[in-house]
Order: sequence, then C-alpha cells, then structure tokens
Amino acid sequence: MAELSFTQEELDEIERLKAKFPTAKAATLRVLWVAQQKYGHVEPEVQNLVAETLDVPKSHVHGVASFYTQYYKEEKGKFVLDVCTCLSCQLCGGYEILHHLEEELGIEAGETTDDGMFTIQEVECLGACGYAPMLQVTNGVYVNNLTKEKVDTLLENLKNGNMPEFESMAMPELEKRNQAASK
Repeated sequence: MAELSFTQEELDEIERLKAKFPTAKAATLRVLWVAQQKYGHVEPEVQNLVAETLDVPKSHVHGVASFYTQYYKEEKGKFVLDVCTCLSCQLCGGYEILHHLEEELGIEAGETTDDGMFTIQEVECLGACGYAPMLQVTNGVYVNNLTKEKVDTLLENLKNGNMPEFESMAMPELEKRNQAASK
C-alpha cells in the first residue's frame, strides 16, 4: 500500500473536529470517519495514520475501530448491505432476505462481488425492529419492511447509482396517541 496521508483540506477538517473535544483522543471516532470516507475502510495502515495525525497511541485507535462495526477493517464493495438477522428481523424473514441477496449477487455474507459493487454483511440489531426485516446501505439509509421484490428493486437502483431515499416510519403507538389527542 502506498504511503497514506491526509490532504491539507482534510487536516484542516481534523483540526476543526479536534477543537470540539477536550482532548485529541476524544476526537478519534470522528477522525476515523474522515479516514473511512477517504479510503473506504480503516485497515491497520489507515488506523496508524489516524493515530499519528491525532498523536494518540495506535492501540487506542485500533481499539475504537475494532469495537464499532460501522468502521470497515478491510476493503468493501461500493455498497455495503448490512442485513439485520437479530431475533425480530429473523422472525420476520431476515434470513430469507439475506439468502435472497446471496443468491442474487452470487456471494455469501462477508464477501464482495467480483466487480467491487456489493458487499453483504450479516449484522445484529440495527434498532428498527418494528420495520423488520430490514437492512442498511453503507452506514446510511435503512431499507425497511423488505420483500424479495423490494430487494431486487434496491439492487437494480444501486447498480444504476440511485441510493434509496430516507423513508420515514411512523411509530404505531405514537401514531395512536397523536390520533387520540387530535379528537
């Protein structure tokens, strides 16, 4: 891997981030995001760059990066599909969605397509149990209430460069309370 570095613009952003925290160490999460946006992952070499830039121990940066699943410790596809398979999603068809994705893309969970377009990951709870089964696209938009047809449409849209839109989901109990209050 070639020598890694941040541009002056990125270093300026990192300085702005550091100024928001009491210590450089406290800015680690945010600076790891800057690094992941630049390199697409935070492999050990990228973690070392972050540690050197913040002047903090490499072990600290590694500990933070390895704790959070949102930081990719290896190269991933352009679109990372995190399929939730916790109990709620599992009961609502999470594994069926995961296996459908595997069949459609010709890869298994943890793998990336040969063209570098998609990586599938099986993950635990993304906190949207009421909208199961669901997945998250590259640490961003959630796609809820999945069906095989909805997955096929999602894949086609992503292949064409169209990210899904944010989908506001109403909380049923809150909705009932709001309806009762308006009567």
